[in-house]
Amino acid sequence: MRKTRAFRNQLFLLLTLGFSSAMAFLSASLYAATQRLIPGVDFRQKHLGFVWGPRDILTYETQYKTAGAPAAFASCPWIHVVRKDEDIYSPILRKLFNESHHIFVQLQKSTDDTASKAKKPRFVSISKNYRSVIRACMEELQQNAVSARDAALATQYGNQVSILLAVELIWNLCEVLFIDAAPAGTLLLHLLDWVRLHKAGVDEQAHEVLQSESPAQHPSYWDVVISYVLQGRMDEARQILGKQASQQPGARAVYKLLDNLMMKMPIYNPGGNQTLTEFDVRWRHWREECTRCLEDRSFAGDPHLELICKILLGDEDTLLEQKELLGTWYHFLVTRLLYTQPTVKPTELHYYAQSSMDMFLGPRAPEPLDSILLAAFEFDIHQVIKDCSIALNNWWFVAHLTDLLDHCKLLQSHNLHFGSNLREFLLLEYASGLFTHHSLWQLAVDYFDHCPEFGRVYLEMQIERVPLDTERKAVKVLRICEQRQMAEQVRSICKIMAMKALRNQRLGSALSWSIRAKDAAFATLISERFLQDYCDRGTFSDLDLIDNLGPAMLLSDRLTFLGKYREFHKMYGEKKFPEAAKLLLSLMTARIAPKNFWMTLLTDALPLLEQKQVIFSAEQTYELMHCLEELTSGADDSKDEHVGHVEDIKTTKIELLRLALARNLASAIVEEGTVDSW
Repeated sequence: MRKTRAFRNQLFLLLTLGFSSAMAFLSASLYAATQRLIPGVDFRQKHLGFVWGPRDILTYETQYKTAGAPAAFASCPWIHVVRKDEDIYSPILRKLFNESHHIFVQLQKSTDDTASKAKKPRFVSISKNYRSVIRACMEELQQNAVSARDAALATQYGNQVSILLAVELIWNLCEVLFIDAAPAGTLLLHLLDWVRLHKAGVDEQAHEVLQSESPAQHPSYWDVVISYVLQGRMDEARQILGKQASQQPGARAVYKLLDNLMMKMPIYNPGGNQTLTEFDVRWRHWREECTRCLEDRSFAGDPHLELICKILLGDEDTLLEQKELLGTWYHFLVTRLLYTQPTVKPTELHYYAQSSMDMFLGPRAPEPLDSILLAAFEFDIHQVIKDCSIALNNWWFVAHLTDLLDHCKLLQSHNLHFGSNLREFLLLEYASGLFTHHSLWQLAVDYFDHCPEFGRVYLEMQIERVPLDTERKAVKVLRICEQRQMAEQVRSICKIMAMKALRNQRLGSALSWSIRAKDAAFATLISERFLQDYCDRGTFSDLDLIDNLGPAMLLSDRLTFLGKYREFHKMYGEKKFPEAAKLLLSLMTARIAPKNFWMTLLTDALPLLEQKQVIFSAEQTYELMHCLEELTSGADDSKDEHVGHVEDIKTTKIELLRLALARNLASAIVEEGTVDSW
């Protein structure tokens, strides 16, 4: 139980950035995402070889030694597969990709329909939707990390939480500075909300203090009060400070004085009637009152109250002494602005940000996250995107943020030297990564659709690499191609599926795919297989398909014959003998039927010739006799091709056919002579 609680507290520390160690861990996670060591390979001893693939990279140890390598050492016989976007294989992060895809599509659809005045609130709302998806994934990852029994898996979840936390932190700041673009006065209020959202650990600590038997004596009491003051949360600070005042009657007047100062602190109200100039005058009067109290040594008897008064005056040395409670330089920045420059303008932020980071970090070099946040405070959007592309381990963040900023018309001046703009380049990279996943590739299609310059080219290239494991998946891919008039890809997919079906002896499926591909040669091949199958078994397979060929049977002569021959059998079964006889004869006389199938057709004519009623007329009978003689004599140019079949025909069958034809001819002549006699 203690172990679980301790681990939960550790994760909560990461989620709230409560201490500088959490910040360091975050930055380390960002940096670690940019490099990966291959296990078992010593690159200091031998050179590495690699092969690029559409989805990953194959790496291996070569026989070439590096300079200074010993003569004999252990080598690595393995080939390693290095994936580009490992996060897409995480079940929880896949939810991030799916949910953000819906937001992305809605953004593309709503942009043109939204009135210009309503666009800014709309973009802010979309940005918050993206952040809510990130937060939901963080919470689920945190729960999985707490419940995980495997230490390595718990660590992996913890690392993903920290990276997502950094992503949400950066996105939120970009929303405040770029998308919402709040003016002076309102800007600081949004920055305060930003800090409070990512520094929520004080509420948990305050709850623990207030639930204790003696809150004023709790070891964390003053840390909670000062943390609330550092965040500008005066109401919460005054409430907890009242616990101490009630236990010290002699110092009640001093506590009351500080309470009045905190209560009187002016807070800018964007929706009020007060102008920014009027607010600034009020704030300066309040600051002068705080200064008088400090100069009069009104709080000299209580160092904690004096400390709070110095914070209210924005004393930099005092603020820097609270590094442990502040945790990060950007919290120090916002607190410093709150108590010294509450009406700071966006154009002035970069100066205060740089100086705050220098003062807070001292000689320590900034981490990657520090540089990204500083670039945002400097309103260098492209540097933010560039640094995030380097630091983060996938393209999700930069692709979606850049797309949103582009819709806000903030990236119009930046085009890449090789043709595509920055938005499209990042979306193409992100979507290409999605195509390596067995199910997320469907999301990538919409991203390619909204890349007007190179999206279709990329889609055509990537769609051909999707493994067609099942017919259901093939139908999905085919539908996507058909909706976008990608004729070449449609033919390719259909041919592949037709060949697979043919190899598996699924003639009906193979014929269906060849018809969709409009491949006459392949349809002819499969039709011949159908006819051969009929000759071997005496029945047709996949009757539903053949019965419903419709205009598709015109794709090839052999397919036409297959459809018409099946139509003959249906007529025969329905006892429509004259129509069946006429169709059977036309298949041979019109040369639709292949010559090697004529004997089968003539054999099918035998039952019609033996009917009591005369089915074939004298003229039709002569035609049948001519076909039989042509087949047996081999008089036409295709003699050599079919001589093997002729030799296999039994003499008795030919004699039976001749006898039946002679009888039918006699009957037909008698009947026609009787009808037409004069």
